Amino acid sequence: MASMCFFPCSILHYKNPLATTKGLDLCKPLRSSSPSKSVAVTEDESLVRRSANYAPPLWPFDHVQSLSSEYTGDDYEARADSLKKAVKTMIQKVVMGNPVKRLELVDNLQRLGISYHFEEEISQVLEMVYNDYYKNEEQWNGMDMNLKALGFRLLRQHGHHVPQEIFLNFKHKTQNVKPQSNDDNNHIVGMLNLYEASYHSFDDESILEDVRNFTTKFLKESLDTIDESSSLRSLISHALELPLHWRIGRLEAKWFIETYKETVNPTLMELAILDFNMVQAINLQDLKDSSRWWRNTCWDKKLNFSRDRLVEGYMWTIGVWYLPKFSVGRRTLTKVNAIINAFDDIYDVYGTLNELQQFTDVITRWDINAVEELPDYMKICFVGSYNVINEMAYNTLVNTGVFILPYLNKGWEDLCKSYLVEAQWYQSGYTPTLKEYLDNACISISVPVGLLHCNFLTYNYTSNQEILQYMEKSANIIHYSALILRLADDLGTSADEMARGDNPKSIQCYMHETGATEDEARSYMKTLMFKTWKKLNKERADAAATSQFSLEFECAANLARMAPFMYSQGDGYGSPELAKSHILSLLFNPIQGLN
Repeated sequence: MASMCFFPCSILHYKNPLATTKGLDLCKPLRSSSPSKSVAVTEDESLVRRSANYAPPLWPFDHVQSLSSEYTGDDYEARADSLKKAVKTMIQKVVMGNPVKRLELVDNLQRLGISYHFEEEISQVLEMVYNDYYKNEEQWNGMDMNLKALGFRLLRQHGHHVPQEIFLNFKHKTQNVKPQSNDDNNHIVGMLNLYEASYHSFDDESILEDVRNFTTKFLKESLDTIDESSSLRSLISHALELPLHWRIGRLEAKWFIETYKETVNPTLMELAILDFNMVQAINLQDLKDSSRWWRNTCWDKKLNFSRDRLVEGYMWTIGVWYLPKFSVGRRTLTKVNAIINAFDDIYDVYGTLNELQQFTDVITRWDINAVEELPDYMKICFVGSYNVINEMAYNTLVNTGVFILPYLNKGWEDLCKSYLVEAQWYQSGYTPTLKEYLDNACISISVPVGLLHCNFLTYNYTSNQEILQYMEKSANIIHYSALILRLADDLGTSADEMARGDNPKSIQCYMHETGATEDEARSYMKTLMFKTWKKLNKERADAAATSQFSLEFECAANLARMAPFMYSQGDGYGSPELAKSHILSLLFNPIQGLN
């Protein structure tokens, strides 16, 4: 099952995975069946239940509560405001200057994690650059390749339409160029920008596919010509490991600050360090509040078969929303993550099939009186979840007048039904086709239910009609985000899960269906994940161009970016040691270097 992931889509229901299906159109939304009749069950205390032998938490309650940050208070706020004014002046001065310098400033603001303070100014800069250099095809011919590449990436990212044909002649200009020495750094930087631009491609953009292949080869060769201590070498190695477009903004900001502390404009750097530490202080308070909620649930003791991963669960919310204004949303979403985690472990490890069918029926009815039909551990889980989800619905009703509980109910019902299908597969020893598996797994990865909550926490709807409009527009981007995360999870965790006897994952399903080797299956999943990123890029770009639900769509993209962060080295959720350094870096350790 899921090792935990995060995050209706009530219009995304699963097809019956046991039905015969043909074809492998894996990047399309799905459709559901009705719940079974409830049958009362009692907990059999003599039953020998499965155990995943999860490691204990790395961050006990007392430790989390003992943490603090000095970066709070009026003095830090005043200094930050002063620096922001200085940066706005800097942006104004560069507006009429060299277009590459304008774009490099925007790029630095984004990489340093402080662009959210200057959204209006950045929008104006990019609008001017677009009109002056990109709007008409006639303007492309004499354009410097570095300007083309950096502008293409930033403009597509911000919703401007720039076609791939801007790079139509890139091979003619670059095919005979080889990295030769440190004196060739400007050209290497241009190729690096071209490489990063290629990851903003859409489906069927073959020119950008050629760009990616060519620049990847070039940059790998260039590493042999650049001094070991060069910051450019570090940037190239970083990009080849994972492109900027697939990285989590918060983690990238800390890496960029610490790598370029001595070379970036001092005013920008001071603001970046101060802002990182001040936002970290806010994030830490959110975590401490969530930790107190977690302690009060008693789930760590009453549901001790389940993973105690509150801090790791909170990290998912940082990946999706780290900005101060989303503080309430992060706290709520941390609770949602804890519920998903408990549900996952009940279905995956602890519950019997009869108990799971009963629990699914009670979730479907969402009736507190039905709790009497459940065994004790499920009563605790259901009532705790019922309180959190109803409270969110109540707060939304009070603040907006819109009743969202039916949509939340449907999201949790779909999740539990997908978990139940996986439990049925496990009990019967059934190996699904890859399509059957992914149709179901794109719900069980919990992206649809998680993004449903994200959406209601970030957008104030005024009517049910508006909610349904969002669901229609968001179906694809939610599915693509879920598919990327599902495939990354499987690539990182399937070996451990198969070793303990879990269900086959995408890799094993593909091997069983096609006769492929494990290496071939893994390669296929990576290719499928890359193709899905292209589809996600297009959905996200369309949303950015219209500004409608653009923040909600960015949450879906950020969730996909969590995939390499959490699963590139294995199961960063089930094995907390793997994520320990990132948690220390982002949540607990401020950046040094302020005077």
